[in-house]
Amino acid sequence: MTETVHDAPLQLETTDGVAWVRLSRPEAMNSLDRSLKEALRDTLEQVGADPAVRCVVLTGTGRAFCVGQDLKEHVANLQAGDAGLASTVAEHYNPIVEALAGMDKPVIAALNGVAAGAGLSFALACDFRIAVDTASLNTSFAGIALSCDSGASWHLPRLVGAAKAKELLFFPRSVPAAEALELGLLTKVVPVEAFEDTVRELATMLAQGPTLAYGSIRRALAYSSTHDLSAALAHEGELMNRTGATADHRAAVDAFLAKEKPTFTGR
Repeated sequence: MTETVHDAPLQLETTDGVAWVRLSRPEAMNSLDRSLKEALRDTLEQVGADPAVRCVVLTGTGRAFCVGQDLKEHVANLQAGDAGLASTVAEHYNPIVEALAGMDKPVIAALNGVAAGAGLSFALACDFRIAVDTASLNTSFAGIALSCDSGASWHLPRLVGAAKAKELLFFPRSVPAAEALELGLLTKVVPVEAFEDTVRELATMLAQGPTLAYGSIRRALAYSSTHDLSAALAHEGELMNRTGATADHRAAVDAFLAKEKPTFTGR
């Protein structure tokens, strides 16, 4: 099934349990104007709540993944006397990142090209980042005298450490895919001809897995990063009770006893 959301700026295609969310402003390098931000926020909330969706892929069209805020729109807002940054962070960026990081299913960022500013922040909020070897990453914010948003201050230091995060944020530059892989910012880098197949293979594998277990692992990792050991252990216990009551757990146990491969339904 293919569904075009809000006509032009974003496309949603759901196939075999995988929701492909495609930013579709290639002429603007998928920069985030209001229409795209609203479409992305609403679509992520939709697929996050859809039990038929068991994996989400966020990607772009054209030569960029996403270069962040549409600066033409931002300049127009400045000229009109409305900076708009505080409102769009609260209204758009924060809900987008919370949807990406908080949904009860795995999320892949498929970086078909440059990821910069909020676009990079969105990718960092995902579980896996697959990039073409010609892609590059750039924090961008300080280059236009702005602080960072969309969770960059939370996800970036957890991936590369506080010192490297400060360096990347203070001194924005285009980090080539190969270097980004070495830094731990990317999961895998592949040639462009292998990109679609690599992303599809991972997405299919995740969509066929124990969805609620994946979602619970996401929750456990996020919780443990801001709580002490005792609280993290208690939270793990809650999540074990939750997943232990699922049909997927029962299927896995039955398959183990029968020496067969389990089939998961995401329930």
